[in-house]
Amino acid sequence: MNRDSNAYTFLFAAVMVLVVASSLAFTATALKDKQNENVRKEKMQNILSTIGIQTDRDQAEELYNQYITQELALVADGSNDESVQAFKVELAIETKKPLEQQRFPLYVAEVEAEKFYIVPLRGAGLWDAIWGYVALEDDMNTIKGAVFDHKGETAGLGAEITQGWFQDRFVGEKIFNAEGELMGINVSKTNNDPSGLDKEDHEVDAISGATITGDGVTAMFSERLAHYTPYFKNNTPVEEAPLEEALEQASEETTIAYQN
Repeated sequence: MNRDSNAYTFLFAAVMVLVVASSLAFTATALKDKQNENVRKEKMQNILSTIGIQTDRDQAEELYNQYITQELALVADGSNDESVQAFKVELAIETKKPLEQQRFPLYVAEVEAEKFYIVPLRGAGLWDAIWGYVALEDDMNTIKGAVFDHKGETAGLGAEITQGWFQDRFVGEKIFNAEGELMGINVSKTNNDPSGLDKEDHEVDAISGATITGDGVTAMFSERLAHYTPYFKNNTPVEEAPLEEALEQASEETTIAYQN
C-alpha cells in the first residue's frame, strides 16, 4: 500500500486508535480492584477523621475496625434494616430513589469510652456534587467533627470546604435548638460570630466568594440530618431528673448508714 495515500493514513490512524483504546481499557480493568480498594479505605479515613482519628490508607481498615462498633442502615422511621450493609450504601445512587426505599447509613464509634454517631452527607455545590461526614457526640446534638469534599468546586473559593480551617468551624456547634427542633448548621456570610465562640447559634462563618457552595453545605446538613431525627429522638440518652437523683443519693446514704 502506498504510504503517501489517504487510505494508508486513515488505516494507520484507525489502527493506532484501536491499539490505544485497547491498552487503556486493559489498564483500567487491571487496576479496577486496586482503585475500588483505595476508595474503600479513603472512605474509612474520612469517617475516622470526624472523630479525630488520623491515619494513612495502610492502617485505615485496622483502626476502622477498632473504633467503629456499629454500622446501621436506617429506614425512614429510624429503625435499622439489618439486610443492608451500611458501608456499601452509595448516597450518589441512594438519593435518587424514592424516600421509602432509601437507606440512611449511620456509623457508631467508641473512643476512650465516649460514643459518637457519624452521618454521611451529600448535596449540591455550585458546579457539581459535594459530600462529607459529620460526627455527633453522645448527646446526638453536638458536632465532634466534620469533613467535606467536592467534585468540581472552584479552586480557592468553593473548593476551600476541604480545608481544615473551614471544617473546624463546625466543631462544638449544635444541630438542635433547646426545644428539640432540628436547626442544622447555616453557613452564613452575615454571621455575627466570625470567631465561632457562640456554639448555640447554629451558624458558621461562610467562605468569602463561595456563597453558592456555602448554601449547598447548609442545605446538605438540613436535608440529610432530617432523615436521622427519628433515630436520634428514640435513642437520645435520658438525663435523670434532679428529684430522682436526690432520691437515689438519699437511698444510698441510708443504706450506708444502716450498714455502719
